[in-house]
Amino acid sequence: MNRELIKANLNLHAVLKNLEDLVVYDSETAAFVENWNVSIQFIIWNGPRAYCVFERGVCTVCRGRHKHPSVILLFISPKHFNRMMNGKGHPILLKGFTRLGFLKTEFTRITERLEFYLKPTDELLTDDSYLDLNTRMTLTTAAFAVREIALLDPVGKLAASRIRNGSVNFKILPDGPCVHMRFQDGDVEPGKGEAEKPMALMSMKNARAANDFLNGRTDNFAAIASGDIMVRGQIPMLESVALILDRIPRYL
Repeated sequence: MNRELIKANLNLHAVLKNLEDLVVYDSETAAFVENWNVSIQFIIWNGPRAYCVFERGVCTVCRGRHKHPSVILLFISPKHFNRMMNGKGHPILLKGFTRLGFLKTEFTRITERLEFYLKPTDELLTDDSYLDLNTRMTLTTAAFAVREIALLDPVGKLAASRIRNGSVNFKILPDGPCVHMRFQDGDVEPGKGEAEKPMALMSMKNARAANDFLNGRTDNFAAIASGDIMVRGQIPMLESVALILDRIPRYL
């Protein structure tokens, strides 16, 4: 098992995915990127690839390769990419030399803003607006991390092998956000929003209850008994997903 590779997949496909919501729900970032028109390709040598596009105040993060990226960043190994995500390394710029200043200042600024929301303190979580966005991002990270853990982590593979075909919804009440994971013949497709006709559903009473649950600050059985967490449908699917989610802190 290559821990650095699994961590790189999580950083690339689950953590960076939160840039999409950062530009929507954080007013400071929204104003900052309003006029950006740039696409950034991330390439990890012998590893995963993804790209993010900023256009008219909207950010989209996708797997794979962009047809015509403005910037191409190369990392010689998964560890190299993980070091950059921890603020301890720098990518190799293959394309977009005229954007070097942008990468060092503007793009670094929003990644630091993303880190601010993804690494909360007890004091920050007392602010409801911060709590809401941190919880939204934690939920998104969890959903998109399930795929990587299910396909790459030995324990995750075993848990995923027991999940029947169908979708699972995770929703924060009363009005969301919601994410889903669609399991099909050993593959997993995560997404934002609700899947139609899910096989199983986990609902969380509110953002604070969801935050405590997603960050392991509450006992699962106690949360269900108290009504903070509600489950219905194919409970074994939710139990297997919970086992996969438990693996995430080993890497992030």
